[in-house]
Amino acid sequence: MTSLNSPTVAQLPVLAAQAYGDRRALRFKRDGAWHTLSYRQLGAAVEQIAAGLHRIGVRPGDRVGLLSETRHEWTLCDLAIARTGAVCVPVYPTSSPEECAWVLGHSGARTVIAENAAKAAVAAALPGVEAVVVIEAAEPYLALEELRRGSTPQELAAVEAATAAVEPDSLATVVYTSGTTGQPKGCMITHGNWRAAFTAIGALLKGLDADEEVFVHLPLAHVMSRSVQLVALEHGAGLAYFGGDMRNVVAELSEVRPTILPSVPRLFEKAYAVARDLPPETVAQAFGGRLRLAVTGAAPIAPEIQEFFASCGIPIHDTYGMTESTALVAANLPGAVRPGTVGRPLPGAQIRIAPDGEILARGAGIFAGYLDNPKATAQTVVDGWLHTGDLGRLDADGYLTVTGRKKDIIITATGKNVTPAHLENNLRRLPWISQAVLLGDRRPYPVLLLTFDAEAVLSWAAQRGLPPDLTELARHREVRAAVQRELDAANERYAPPARARRFAILDHEFTVDAGTLTPTLKIRRQAVIDRYAGVIDELYA
Repeated sequence: MTSLNSPTVAQLPVLAAQAYGDRRALRFKRDGAWHTLSYRQLGAAVEQIAAGLHRIGVRPGDRVGLLSETRHEWTLCDLAIARTGAVCVPVYPTSSPEECAWVLGHSGARTVIAENAAKAAVAAALPGVEAVVVIEAAEPYLALEELRRGSTPQELAAVEAATAAVEPDSLATVVYTSGTTGQPKGCMITHGNWRAAFTAIGALLKGLDADEEVFVHLPLAHVMSRSVQLVALEHGAGLAYFGGDMRNVVAELSEVRPTILPSVPRLFEKAYAVARDLPPETVAQAFGGRLRLAVTGAAPIAPEIQEFFASCGIPIHDTYGMTESTALVAANLPGAVRPGTVGRPLPGAQIRIAPDGEILARGAGIFAGYLDNPKATAQTVVDGWLHTGDLGRLDADGYLTVTGRKKDIIITATGKNVTPAHLENNLRRLPWISQAVLLGDRRPYPVLLLTFDAEAVLSWAAQRGLPPDLTELARHREVRAAVQRELDAANERYAPPARARRFAILDHEFTVDAGTLTPTLKIRRQAVIDRYAGVIDELYA
């Protein structure tokens, strides 16, 4: 496995262009056809964008907002921002206008690169934003293609000088946590932090080279997705970007035939629900037939799902990390997967468990702190140890199991502590349940709110001659009986105080727009409690 060992992200595109030349770097879909960029073309495009950014006033240390769905231009712009010595501030494309305003305003972004006119309008309305560039040309904004034209030797020299001045401790990006409570905090990540992430993820993606291709479909505002693609570029592998419609991801996997798939548990849960009775070779072909490694994180994945895909030749490597650790600190490495755990500490990282059960992490990837929030920084990093807020345990072999979030612990009216994650994960194994939230703080006993996976439950209902109406299905005796059977089986695994006594099924999913999910699709528990207070009260009537 070749590696550039680029000391900073600013140097990465030039070194990659020199080392890998005409090797395919990026593949993307446009108008139904796949197009490619070589490493040489990638390097040239990044230089043009960087020169254009310098032309419109971007200077080292400036904050540049990047507001777009996942697409190859996102990567070009991210690398170009680094080349100018500026600081990329990614914004989740699912963020509300208010959240966009907070991130761009708090970070001090004066220049914003937006995907289209709608996103550009949000940025342009902010008082501190002076320049807006759009990826998809739209008046009255400066188009990215226009920005790339006419680079002068002076501009290119200025970019080169800016890159040369970037040090490992220079700020590379400010990534805002999605925040299940309160306003998002800006995590300051340095070029040295990225370097540590490259080392850690390189151990997971061992063997990455020109024959490999990574399928990119997760939001690039997420530090894990972004770091995996940077590692791929460091090693000369290819990146294939999905076409923009999540419904087509599986179909595109069979077209692209990637070898590496970073994803989220929900993709594999939905695939498992459909494919568990199919022959292993059929499942492998549905994912392209070449997939040697799938990487997941952000939420637990059921061991039986991991075991099923492993039997199909698709090992799923569960991992652990967070924005504050610059991606991963632990992972199940190839040949050493232990289902139900998130693996062992990666190179350069240390993990220990505090007396109260909290997971603590230390290493070169630990972030430089929260932007303009020294109090929160001091509370989060103590004596070099990152206090993750997660609960967990280490086994005798050093494998980490995450058992829940400290702030999610339910204390019932009888004083019993209940960790919601276990039971929630059990209920989500039903193929047509998409979300499960265990509630019961200061209440006599825990209860559950469940939401449907609309497509899956309607298919299940049609097979049984049940009405194709989500509201009716949520109340239907046969549906509730199926959930009750699953709940009874799950409850048997836990002590009586941790068992859910009653449940309600909603006829709609939690969403980012409704405020019940974060941009990274984590549950905002307090928002759920507030929004569904009446439903919850009925469960205790």
